[in-house]
Amino acid sequence: MPEAMTGDYVLLMLFRWFHFLAGITWIGLLYFLNLINVRFSPSLDAAIRPQVMPQLLSRVLAWFRHSAWVTVVAGFVLIYLSYWNHGDVVTTNSAKTILMGSILGTLMALNVWVFIWPNQKKIINAMRTGTAADPAWGRVALYVSRTNFTLSFPMLFFMGGASHFPLDWAGIVICGVLASVIGLLVWNTVQRWAPSKF
Repeated sequence: MPEAMTGDYVLLMLFRWFHFLAGITWIGLLYFLNLINVRFSPSLDAAIRPQVMPQLLSRVLAWFRHSAWVTVVAGFVLIYLSYWNHGDVVTTNSAKTILMGSILGTLMALNVWVFIWPNQKKIINAMRTGTAADPAWGRVALYVSRTNFTLSFPMLFFMGGASHFPLDWAGIVICGVLASVIGLLVWNTVQRWAPSKF
C-alpha cells in the first residue's frame, strides 16, 4: 500500500475497479451468448421460444451493451492516468501492449452498438409481434458476435500482459494472432465439433 493515498491513486483504483466489474460483466455475457445461448435457443419448443427469448435477450443485451461502453470509458480513463498523462503512448512495451488491448476493446464495443444490438433489437421486436425476422439480422449479429468472441482472447491477453508480460510490436502481432486462433478454435469446438458435449 502506498505511503500516501493521493487523489490520483484513489481515482486510478476506482476506475480500475469499475473497469474490471464492467469488463467481467461484458465478456461474461459475450461468452454466455456465444457458448450457451446459441446452442440453447434453437432447442426450445417453437411455442415456448417467443415467450422466453424476448425477455431473456432484452435483459441480457441491456447489461451486455451498457457494460461494454462502461468498460471502454473506464479503460480510457485508466490508460490516460497510467500512460498518456506521462507522455507514454507507445514509448514502452507496456504502453504498446495496453494500447493494442484498448484498440481491440474499442472495436468490440463499437461492434456491440453498431451491429449486434441493432440487429438483435429487430429480432426481439419480431418475436414479440409474431412477425418473421429477416435472416440477415441474425447472421450479422452472429458473425459480429463471433468476431468479438475471437477478439476477446487477444484483448484479454494484452490487458493482463501490459503489467505482467509487456510485448514489443512483433510480440503483439504474434501473440495476438495465436490468441485469436485459440479463441476461434474454442468457439468452433463448442459450436461445431462437439456440440452435443456442451
